[in-house]
Amino acid sequence: MSAALTAKPLSAPSSDDIVQTDVLIIGAGLAGLSTALALPKSLNITVLSKAALEICSSHYAQGGIAASLDKEDSVADHIADTLIAGAGLCEADNTSRILSAGQEAVQWLCEQGVPFTQIPQKDNAKPFTKLQTELQTADLHLTKEGGHGCRRVAHADDATGRHIMEALTVKAQAAAHITILPDHEALRLLTNSDNQCQGAQVFDHSNQRQLTFYSHAVVLASGGLGQLFKRASAPNVCVGDGVMMAWQAGCRLANLEFIQFHPTGLALDDSSFLISEALRGEGGRLTCPQTGKRFMLEIDERAELAPRDIVARAIAEQISNNGLGYVHLDVSHLPEQFLREHFPQIYKTLLELGIDITKQPIPVAPTAHYSCGGVVTCANGLTDVAGLYAAGEVAYTGLHGANRLASNSLLECVVVGRNIATDLPRYLASIETLETTLPHANLNKLIHDTWIAPTLKDSQRITLPSSTEYESYTNHNVNINADTTGITAELKALMTSHMGITRDAQQLEQALLQIQQWQQQLNCYDSNQLSIYNKDNATILNELPYFQLARQLQLATLVIQSAYQRYESRGGHYRQDYPHLATTPRTSVIAPLSKLREGDKTGSREGGIDWLLQPIIDDTEARVVNTVVNI
Repeated sequence: MSAALTAKPLSAPSSDDIVQTDVLIIGAGLAGLSTALALPKSLNITVLSKAALEICSSHYAQGGIAASLDKEDSVADHIADTLIAGAGLCEADNTSRILSAGQEAVQWLCEQGVPFTQIPQKDNAKPFTKLQTELQTADLHLTKEGGHGCRRVAHADDATGRHIMEALTVKAQAAAHITILPDHEALRLLTNSDNQCQGAQVFDHSNQRQLTFYSHAVVLASGGLGQLFKRASAPNVCVGDGVMMAWQAGCRLANLEFIQFHPTGLALDDSSFLISEALRGEGGRLTCPQTGKRFMLEIDERAELAPRDIVARAIAEQISNNGLGYVHLDVSHLPEQFLREHFPQIYKTLLELGIDITKQPIPVAPTAHYSCGGVVTCANGLTDVAGLYAAGEVAYTGLHGANRLASNSLLECVVVGRNIATDLPRYLASIETLETTLPHANLNKLIHDTWIAPTLKDSQRITLPSSTEYESYTNHNVNINADTTGITAELKALMTSHMGITRDAQQLEQALLQIQQWQQQLNCYDSNQLSIYNKDNATILNELPYFQLARQLQLATLVIQSAYQRYESRGGHYRQDYPHLATTPRTSVIAPLSKLREGDKTGSREGGIDWLLQPIIDDTEARVVNTVVNI
């Protein structure tokens, strides 16, 4: 074991409620487990899962993982398709770095035992029924999804996420240096006075106790924020808590307004089941339930395989006109044997619900699916806080821009996770060297010199209200009589109706005012003000629902503010009152909470309790663009 990679004990008191580990990974999805498995075995690694291990978005991913694997494909073409879908907001360098590592990432998954579907053999009458391990990327069957110019998506039947996660979980559980702890919810990140991340405060739901984890580095892989919406593909643990923890610890957030809606969620009761885009890739047709007519042919030359934002808006418009709450996705014209073998999970699930996809159309409607924004990072996962990495849906690398290209997300999880596993030992070795050779006075600056924070080009700051202006509204004691369950349900409905596929200023203003009223009922505008930490376990358990709700309300405010201050339509953000692109694509950025509070103290920050603020895109510029387009 290298001395540089051997964690020295952190300065914390000895207690049963304190856990020491070299690396703490918050989240046991694809990004978290990819990082854990790629890190050196000399490190002691702890992985936290908020719920059971299978309760994560990665597990439910159907379509597959995109990479330029075909001999007729190229990384340049994959990059070009990604940039087109991203509508001018992809970060070019990070996009190139991540996609260039695609083939290597998929090969790594093959080596972990992921049973990807193979290219059918000529003498194989049933090409899709057999899954094998120990594959090479050249062996893999590829499918096509919206926005891709060719077949580029490696898959394992129609349950790629489940197969990947099962394989990686087996590997991680068998590794002596990796400890996976289900039912452990991170509450906040721990940073020292030099803004280095040193661990997290965690609630162990199984034993109903608070724990403090100290580590030399933290990897945030906690997933997205889909559960802010009523209809969402994400499991109920995905409420954006990782985004908020990072923001409160000192990280910038970017492009929170770009919520991608998957065009084809199953529109049956309250189902969150997705109908994979691969069905459209293999020839599925979107039709009007009343006339049977395909409507995408008149909207985009790519028809059903246009980027997701275009298809989702088209379906939403159809639904608003037909009053049925759904459109039809029809694959019944495809061979029955092909559908049964190629989409076994979808076929079986829908058959149990009374829909035979070989004979009947599927009722579908858009559902909240993916957050293209998040915690600002580079392609190596470094955030603004030394020692804190982020990967997966919680992070913003700029790969997805204003609209994620289908199946790029699983690739990003693996590539950035493995990049973190390469960079993290370098960081630990640098800290080890500095601690043994330099006095503390010089150490702090040099630590941050070894930690290169991510940079953003063409960004615009989102203005938030001053916290000092509403501190008088709260006494820091949460109202434990507030109806948390009722407010949570109403928040989901509000976000779906006012922050959905299309938005306008009036809707967003109404949403902000309603959230303010709920915050007043809860007696808390800022979840960081709640004194939930370091209390006895019974008190924490009692107050945890109020803390969770306060954080969701605060996050919803950040998302809506980001949408309110972008006076244009781009990718997944569509403003009915500003339907055109602005001249210059800019990334919206929310400064860290600590920086905002510094501005409050100095009086250098704009704000207002009414929260009706200036647009991110200059109004004059947007009007000029609208005029030119209309001509």
